Amino acid sequence: MFTLVLIGLLGGLITAVSPCILPVLPVVFLAGGPGGAPDGGPPPAPRERGDDGDEPGDVLVKDPEPAVRNRRPYAVVAGLVVSFSFFTLLGVTIISALGLPDDILRYVGLGLLVLIGLGLVFPPVERLLERPFAKIPQRQVNKEGGAFVLGLGLGLLYVPCAGPVLAAITVAGARGELSLGIVALTLSFAAGTALPLLVFALAGRRVAERVTAFRKRARGLRIVAGVVMIALAGALALNVTDALQRALPDYTSSAQKQIEDSDVARQKLSGLYDDSNKDLSRCEDGVDELRSCGKAPAIDGISAWLNTPGGAPVDLARERGKVVLVDFWTYSCINCQRSLPHVKAWYDTYKDAGLEVIGVHSPEFSFEKKESNVADQTRRLGVTYPVALDNKLTTWNNYRNRFWPAKYLIDSHGTVRHFTFGEGRYAQTEQLIRDLLKEADPTVQLPAPTGQKDAQLTKDRTPETYLSNFRVSGYVGDPIVDDKPTAYRFPSDIPLNRFSLDGTWTAGYQHFTAGDDARLAFTYHARNVNLVLGGRGKVTVLVDGKTEKTVTVSGTPTMHRLIDDDTARTAKLELRFTPGIEAYAFTFG
Repeated sequence: MFTLVLIGLLGGLITAVSPCILPVLPVVFLAGGPGGAPDGGPPPAPRERGDDGDEPGDVLVKDPEPAVRNRRPYAVVAGLVVSFSFFTLLGVTIISALGLPDDILRYVGLGLLVLIGLGLVFPPVERLLERPFAKIPQRQVNKEGGAFVLGLGLGLLYVPCAGPVLAAITVAGARGELSLGIVALTLSFAAGTALPLLVFALAGRRVAERVTAFRKRARGLRIVAGVVMIALAGALALNVTDALQRALPDYTSSAQKQIEDSDVARQKLSGLYDDSNKDLSRCEDGVDELRSCGKAPAIDGISAWLNTPGGAPVDLARERGKVVLVDFWTYSCINCQRSLPHVKAWYDTYKDAGLEVIGVHSPEFSFEKKESNVADQTRRLGVTYPVALDNKLTTWNNYRNRFWPAKYLIDSHGTVRHFTFGEGRYAQTEQLIRDLLKEADPTVQLPAPTGQKDAQLTKDRTPETYLSNFRVSGYVGDPIVDDKPTAYRFPSDIPLNRFSLDGTWTAGYQHFTAGDDARLAFTYHARNVNLVLGGRGKVTVLVDGKTEKTVTVSGTPTMHRLIDDDTARTAKLELRFTPGIEAYAFTFG
């Protein structure tokens, strides 16, 4: 638990200083600004008192009323922590139960930001916002009510700043699977984000208290702060701040990877949803020996089964006596496709000797959730063993998985004995399969090994690249505009492993959609280039200015081989699209 809390705390600290938080920093800074007197007016008049009480003849002296400490920074940050923690964990459940739109929380946050801004400009509005706190006897608590409401609104707008820790929290909340670990992770993450923001808010308070110009112009500054908050709400609503965030370098990515995506964090975060899989953390990825990694988690939450009699489910409990290979994959993943020949060869070779293979299809894109799409691609790829459609990622979470592809070996007693992530280690995996088959039945006569060797992977090939406004990487050129047709122009130079757009494109969460005169250029190093495409139309492929081929796209999104050379090379790829084509992800081999 301590490790989980530490991961959450450090993840929150990293998020609070990342580019995603920059748009709300002006509000946090101004939140600590002019406090003390109501409405930013002059401080209370001094009162008179006698030097030893109220006796006649006492000398009257001026004794200013003690200044009330401005606690607005604490109120704002407290509201942010409460809002973030509550709605991240329970927001999806509440919205679903009430039948509200998915983005209602974002608009509530924007509305609160506008109301607070109006309150700073117009004192009657501020008094209206503070009315719910009027019955609290402490006068200053009453005065900080508006600041707390501001924090509540910021917490709703703060949710999209996501890394692996926040992703784990959000998935748990969306699935309604709350546990002590999830709550601890959420609170520690919220505390981590609050600390830098509190420092920033306190800095704003100190400036307001120490700088003479601030004290003399408190009322004017409150109006300025209100206008800034209203303007920020409008910028957030129109996604104007996105361009700023994309233009800035992701200076926290290295720290985030070291903390949130470390081996320890992976084990802790991926196993938060089900204690039945906690023993998997006892084993390591890809070791060259069989170990005991605990009881195999259930394959459940499956929406459909393929390649089984009548679509009947496969129950691991009924597979006792057999060796089972559970292969996590998704059909548009080139890494998965490269590993499939090995898995199919093992199944064909050893199924009569007691091997069962179960392909758990855990989708990466929404179109991969459609049963007919998976069935078509399964047939095309020649997969004949049972395939489970894990559309809700239930089994994925049961196994603490984080990779495509991933293979788990289960012995004849139902114990996980080995797992390996990614491509490669095929000869090693086959030998362990043979060892488990011999262990299950010492008398079994095994056929000769398949001879499947590890493919020679190009270590310096261009990495997989997604065309998604949520996780785009390697892009250069005009700032990407979300979810609306926008004209782009190629830059003068496109470096290695970078791509750019030209013509009209619509950048969406799942894919980029081509419009008029749409082109895409990519400087790559690889032997082959693949792109998942959907829609209907044609894509012309040029390499270093020379037309290579024209690809016809029709129907279900699927992977298309654009380039297939004998050896790896560095070249400039240019693609020209007919309008309506959807481009999802590049992979390179």
